[in-house]
Amino acid sequence: MLRPDFQETLYKGHCMNRNKYEAVVMGVSAGGMEALQTILASLPEDFPVPILIVQHVSPHSDSYLARYLDSVSPLGVKEADEKDSILPGEVYLAPPNYHLLVEDDRTLSLSVEERVNFSRPSVDVLFETASDVFGQHLVGIVLTGANGDGSRGLKKIAQKGGLTLVQSPETAYAQEMPKAALAMLSPDYILPLHEIGPFLHRLFRRKHAA
Repeated sequence: MLRPDFQETLYKGHCMNRNKYEAVVMGVSAGGMEALQTILASLPEDFPVPILIVQHVSPHSDSYLARYLDSVSPLGVKEADEKDSILPGEVYLAPPNYHLLVEDDRTLSLSVEERVNFSRPSVDVLFETASDVFGQHLVGIVLTGANGDGSRGLKKIAQKGGLTLVQSPETAYAQEMPKAALAMLSPDYILPLHEIGPFLHRLFRRKHAA
């Protein structure tokens, strides 16, 4: 749903400006595998922008999540590497025990600096650095999770003029992350999980397909 003071014209306005957005960032924790599978599997193979994701995982996790999501998504999914270029239509996951950051030259970097919100990787670190680089051209999404990570970063995305979306808490495996985000700001959209992928598809759909 839209937040109460938004009207359908806002949605139409974002769709008319769909070419303005250049990247999507997502933050997720408990329940993330199902949430990410649901969203990524619903996107078209010609999705035109990169997607950067922080999923809270154990420091000792292997790369199974990236391999699994790559097998169910039309998009290529990989764990991010130091100095990766951010390419359209690719999905980058923060590796276990590393913060994922966006650099000014639109490459990725990894950091083992101290935990943020008890987490490494931290959603806030990704959101804040991506917002510094992409500004109003960024879409930020907070999904299911069991702590408050991501709320501060999502607020910064909003302050920079980016589009903000929060999974409706009642559809989340763990409601704490969505609720923390909603306590921090009024996002542009609050959507149930199954509507987020189709929303992104519509937002970025090419004009000739509209």
